Amino acid sequence: MISYRSSGFSLIEVLIAIFVLGLGIIGAAGLQLAAIRTSQQSSFQTVAVQLANELADKMRSNDTQMKLPDAANLFLKIKYNSATEPAPTAPALCYTNTANCTTTDMANADIYEWLVRVKKALPGGRVQVCRDSKPYDNLSKSLTWTCTDDPNAGLTIKLGWKSKNPDGTFNDIAGVIPPSVAITVESYVK
Repeated sequence: MISYRSSGFSLIEVLIAIFVLGLGIIGAAGLQLAAIRTSQQSSFQTVAVQLANELADKMRSNDTQMKLPDAANLFLKIKYNSATEPAPTAPALCYTNTANCTTTDMANADIYEWLVRVKKALPGGRVQVCRDSKPYDNLSKSLTWTCTDDPNAGLTIKLGWKSKNPDGTFNDIAGVIPPSVAITVESYVK
């Protein structure tokens, strides 16, 4: 009798190899998805910091408006949620006729243009400007929308937007998106 020795792979070995390869591909796809999500969150963070710094510069450049009492300061009235509120309405833009433009007109125009940019750049963007001596809550380990309204505190610009956590859930807590950026503008001497 002649005995034949089989060479090659059996069907079960091939199926196991394909299964292991499939698990590796699924893992790599999951890592790629997490990297894309993190990259997008990082770009939103960068845009938000740039927007907050831009508003801070606009506030500093309108010295007359910043020296007004808090009740009359237009920058302290900024409270906008693009997810629930309509687009801001355009005020009289006075860039073409600056002779008749007051500091209030300039502030209204600056605020309008800035809010339009927030609406376009941040999904579900929310912003609030207030006097706050404690923008960070140690108990929840996060920034908060509540303001202390401390008259000695600087103006704080708070920005938040709807995004996803690494596990795929949204970053809202009971339907409220927490702020992700808070920048304090130096107080002006009145």
